Amino acid sequence: MSDTVVECRDVTRIYGDEAVSVHALRGVDLTVVAGEFVSLSGPSGSGKSTLLNIIGGLDRPTSGSVAVGGVDLGSLSENALSDLRLYKMGFVFQAYNLIPVLSALENVEFIMQLQGVPPGERRDRARAMLSELGIGDLLNRRPGELSGGQQQRVAIARAIVTNPVLLLADEPSANLDSATTEALLKTLRHLNEGHGVTVITATHDPMVMAIARRQVKLRDGAIVEDSARPGIAAGGA
Repeated sequence: MSDTVVECRDVTRIYGDEAVSVHALRGVDLTVVAGEFVSLSGPSGSGKSTLLNIIGGLDRPTSGSVAVGGVDLGSLSENALSDLRLYKMGFVFQAYNLIPVLSALENVEFIMQLQGVPPGERRDRARAMLSELGIGDLLNRRPGELSGGQQQRVAIARAIVTNPVLLLADEPSANLDSATTEALLKTLRHLNEGHGVTVITATHDPMVMAIARRQVKLRDGAIVEDSARPGIAAGGA
């Protein structure tokens, strides 16, 4: 049986107070196993980004439970949660969140530096990952000297160079042209199929949804559809 990477049980998230409250999530149940590529889709306000943030431990549910790699996030202190994110998860944000004063190579090295990886090893791993993503000739450029697509690849390299259990991507194709989006999606698919990285992405982009093996659709904070593409097993080609 496949290993469970993410398990959400009856997850609810309410923002605001008794006078004015917004139910961003309403009793969501979701299980994701190792090797899956899952797209969370739905209209604006459907709860997809909220769910992604809760799975990543960037937000906490009002009620219900979330476990990643068998660890209940609700049982962790903030420091322990930070460590789990650091060692087990990779994040690709819509805004890239690269450090402006660091080069592409240094940005990719940064997470490994926090992990205590020796300088020589982290530099070699960062170089190899950037080369694999097709930007090995841009190592010394800072984010402001890179195109949007190139910055996105640096962000992906930073997210996966540590071999995370789980890669979370929030609107990864936002603000990218179609050619750059196609290159990005090939990269994500390669990571999933070639490296076995479990991927969950929140998106409204049909191109992203098309390469995901499993599509989870949300509306008004609830899952209204959960379907896998026929004939394709989780983690398979």
